[in-house]
Amino acid sequence: MSTKHRIIVMGVSGCGKTTIGDLVARELGVPFLDGDSLHPVENVAKMAAGTPLTDEDRWPWLAAVDRELAAAGPDGLVLACSALRRGYRDAIREQAPDTVFLHLHGSKEVLTARTEGRTGHFMPPALLGSQLATLEPLQADEAGVVVDIAAPVDAVVEQAMTGLERLVCRAAS
Repeated sequence: MSTKHRIIVMGVSGCGKTTIGDLVARELGVPFLDGDSLHPVENVAKMAAGTPLTDEDRWPWLAAVDRELAAAGPDGLVLACSALRRGYRDAIREQAPDTVFLHLHGSKEVLTARTEGRTGHFMPPALLGSQLATLEPLQADEAGVVVDIAAPVDAVVEQAMTGLERLVCRAAS
């Protein structure tokens, strides 16, 4: 993929947005940013306390995501961001129309095992259910790729790269 793109690695907590996003960015030779670092301290405290975010909580965070994508310039950017609702993704595309989405999808069982097995993250496993309830999968008119996370990390990255390459080739033709 010679063209630099803006890619949002999306999905619920525990799907591997940071791990896969960083590896995809390295493959593409573009910067990576974890969108969690853009959350206001109030959002982090709320999630850490086990309280799901509301849309009102998310919009300022999504505005920061938008600013980062818009500022990415010609080098492109891979950014990990849950982007759970279509409306959030539409808002992102308003600021950065060439953004494509890499949706890391997993079964509730796989996601539960991952969230319960990690340490040092502010998002408790108890919030997975609310995230799954909020998730609106990519629609046919959204530029994106869906990859199942049940495979080993290297296979997930390979599937992501293949899907992104196809997406870029389709857009160029």
